[in-house]
Amino acid sequence: MFKPLDPLLHSELRLAVMSLLISADEAEFPYIKEQTGATAGNLSVQIDKLSAAGYIEVEKTFKGKRPCTLCRISERGRQAFEEYVDALKDYLDINHK
Repeated sequence: MFKPLDPLLHSELRLAVMSLLISADEAEFPYIKEQTGATAGNLSVQIDKLSAAGYIEVEKTFKGKRPCTLCRISERGRQAFEEYVDALKDYLDINHK
């Protein structure tokens, strides 16, 4: 039997954001936008969804006079990501048997 895949992480862009944050712990919005190739609007929506689920924490500050959005993975997000990866590994193992 397959483990269920977290539908929140099964989105390509949300998975990309989580993948960046799992290794970097935190990143600024422009960096995430550049790395994912997403539009600012779409990325903002996906970050809001991850934040609402408690997977990431979003801090809005200023660098000088410029707004700065900092995203950081939460413990809950780290656990959800690890469970998602484990579930994918199960799918791959079954396909190779």
